[in-house]
Amino acid sequence: MTDGSVTDGSVPDGTVPDGTSDEGADVAGRLSTVLGLLIRLLRRQAPAEVGPGSLAALATLVRSGPMRQGDLAAREGVAPPTLTRMVAALEESGYVVRRSDDQDRRAVLVSVTEDGARVVRAARAARAVVLRDRLERLAPGQAQALLAALPALEALADDDAPQA
Repeated sequence: MTDGSVTDGSVPDGTVPDGTSDEGADVAGRLSTVLGLLIRLLRRQAPAEVGPGSLAALATLVRSGPMRQGDLAAREGVAPPTLTRMVAALEESGYVVRRSDDQDRRAVLVSVTEDGARVVRAARAARAVVLRDRLERLAPGQAQALLAALPALEALADDDAPQA
């Protein structure tokens, strides 16, 4: 169009309706896409002993320590009944233990067992091998760029980081 209007949802100053710039939206979209692709690649090439949701819950428990089932459900973004079923299966497999919370006997704390921690370590190690092999195929500049981006990516992934 030659009348200055745009049809992609952006306004003439380069922002889109949510206030981000076209460039920022593009970076976010590309990052979302590549992270999804990498996660699927890792799941295919380095499968874990447990499903993705269970592995994520175990990894959260390894990283954060024992927590209430409701808090774990919120952290993992799953409904409490779904997490209850997941924890029951993990407990049956010997990967977690449940016990009452000393602060509130009505609440249940979930803790990872040594076997559960082993599952997380094994999955991380297998995925690291896959990524290491792929990193070795990158051009040196690309590998350096990823290394430089790691602190920013870690900050993006930090659930406990203060929000600006």
